[in-house]
Amino acid sequence: MLAVSARNNAEWCHAMCRAHGIPGVFGDRAWTSERRTPPLYPDAVTLAPDATPREVLGQVDRTAAGCSVKDSFGRLDLSADGFEVAFQARWIHRPAVLAAPVAPGDVVWRPVRTAPDLDRWEAAWSGGDAALAGLFRPRLLSDRSVTVLAGTADDGSRTVAGAVLIRSEYVVGLSNVFAADGDLDRAWSGCLATVARLWPGMPVVGYEHGEDLSAAVRQGCVPGPELRVWLAG
Repeated sequence: MLAVSARNNAEWCHAMCRAHGIPGVFGDRAWTSERRTPPLYPDAVTLAPDATPREVLGQVDRTAAGCSVKDSFGRLDLSADGFEVAFQARWIHRPAVLAAPVAPGDVVWRPVRTAPDLDRWEAAWSGGDAALAGLFRPRLLSDRSVTVLAGTADDGSRTVAGAVLIRSEYVVGLSNVFAADGDLDRAWSGCLATVARLWPGMPVVGYEHGEDLSAAVRQGCVPGPELRVWLAG
């Protein structure tokens, strides 16, 4: 499941880069981008535990600031190459055999379909951070592997929670789960219930840390091995 989760996450990074007009490349051991990726997204994601620093760093741009590598298996040591660990997280997996959580009745969950709705979703996700405006491009809405999911209240006029779903062959990846009001349990139960409705019988994967990890575990997600994100100093 770990290799499947890493691949699914790399597919999400690939989709985000594609929406920005940035080409990525899938190799046997890593996904890489020769151009600097959008903010918060890595320039490489390892796809196999035996990926080497040379295989990863030889395919990315290290001339510009901000180069980062997602070490999916926690095996790389990039300190000698001028990188530091930015953060660590744990992969999560929710087996398909588990019953779906019950979504709160005061929030309606549906896919985002239009650019204006995507703008509202992004503003709620970022807390209105101007530095992240435009990160989620409208081109994502036409990507068949990606579903931007919004939880709305007040007759759909207010986005209170959301997530991004990445459909792979065997799993659905869950990313960017947020709760505008801080109620992470409501956000996780709502988006997991929606995944079960849209893709019944599909396991859910992703990675989280901190309070997000705790909320995911309370909704039936099983924590797995650690991953690391390395950032060039």
